[in-house]
Amino acid sequence: MPQGDKDKYTPKQKRQAKHIADSYRQEGNSPKKAAERAWRTVNAHDGGGKEPGGSGRSGSGKHAAR
Repeated sequence: MPQGDKDKYTPKQKRQAKHIADSYRQEGNSPKKAAERAWRTVNAHDGGGKEPGGSGRSGSGKHAAR
């Protein structure tokens, strides 16, 4: 994926980034800086782009077996 390519993000992540960028823009940031900060925020929250689909139960192994 080339740098700056947003194809791997879900529609929800794209909407979130747009709303966050709008907020940063209202604070007086340039459109470019607002977009950069918005995508950094989305990445920090979700851990990067995720392809849509799946059941949401991936068995990530975060919980220790007893």
